[in-house]
Order: sequence, then structure tokens, then C-alpha cells
Amino acid sequence: MGLVEMSDMRAKVRKLQGIVESVERTGEKMVDENGIEWEKCIYTVRLVGFSKRTPEERLPKELEGKRVKLVRWAAFDWHFKLGVRKTLEPDETEAVLRGEKTETVFW
Repeated sequence: MGLVEMSDMRAKVRKLQGIVESVERTGEKMVDENGIEWEKCIYTVRLVGFSKRTPEERLPKELEGKRVKLVRWAAFDWHFKLGVRKTLEPDETEAVLRGEKTETVFW
């Protein structure tokens, strides 16, 4: 695959972003192969737009300010910061745009 084809593929990947408003700890924990304890959390994120990699994309009016819940694993103090940007994965982005809930994104 050539460089032009790869850059075309990356350009088509859309990722929504939002601002973290709250983090709910579920109490479900796991320890990874490095001995780090991770906790499953539910982030409430207020959608603000698309990532900077897709500057031509505009958030549909009906999604402006919409709050979505994201399921993530967190271990470090910066994972629990409020007011920071959180980026949805491409499959999560497409699900939100279609109005479909998934295991990792819902409202």
C-alpha cells in the first residue's frame, strides 16, 4: 500500500471528542501483566466536535452538547481529571452518529 493510500485511509477515520464532566468508578478492577491495578470507569462526556485530524467535519446540530457515557479502564491520576478532552474511538463515533448504543458508548 502506498503512502497516498495510507494517508487517504487515515483521513477517513472520524473521531468525536468531548469534555469530561464526571468519572464514575464502578469498583470492577483488574491487574495487568505489569502489576498495575486498573478500574473500570464510566465517563460522562459532553460532545464538542471532531478531533483535529478531521477539520472539515462538523458536529451535527442535534449532537452539540449531547452527553454520552464512555466505558474505559483507568489506573493513573490523569485518567480521573475533569474538564479535559476525551476522544471516542472510530467505531464509537460512528455509533453515536447513527444514534446506536454499544458496550462502550451510551447515553
